[in-house]
Amino acid sequence: MITTERLELRRPDMEDFEAYAAMWSDPEVWRHISPKGFSQEEIWGRFLRQAGGWHYMGYGYFTVTERASGRLVGQVGFQDLKRDIKPSLAGTLEAGWTFLSDVRGRGYASEAAMALFDWGSANFAGQRATAIISPENSASLKIAGKVGLKPFARSSYHEKPVIMFERVL
Repeated sequence: MITTERLELRRPDMEDFEAYAAMWSDPEVWRHISPKGFSQEEIWGRFLRQAGGWHYMGYGYFTVTERASGRLVGQVGFQDLKRDIKPSLAGTLEAGWTFLSDVRGRGYASEAAMALFDWGSANFAGQRATAIISPENSASLKIAGKVGLKPFARSSYHEKPVIMFERVL
């Protein structure tokens, strides 16, 4: 578990699924990620994939909760999705963060992302971290800058433009 001033980051567990599914059902959450959103089946698959990352890779997404309330407010983590994208991100620690729409503007995503990158630097020093972000997602672009990610390419993923970022942990 990682503790920040206001947040706790921990590995997800089965009790998180209902809140996780509600988060991913909100169009404000997925609008920069998917043109159509996700079915319950797809959300379940995403949830299980994250558990698999921890099991097989030694990293994955953390569930982010408010320390004061214990409420799930988002997720942040690293993954290796072997995306069909050029240039390839395979073998990198691809960072991402997703937060409930009603907590945006509180700095939770930045706080959690900085804690993630501190954890990544302590546990995966010297490895390459990456991210892909929609050029329209100004909030995520700011977070990328705060954690030291630098743009290195522009590409498209699922027929949508993305900016590709990197840094060494």
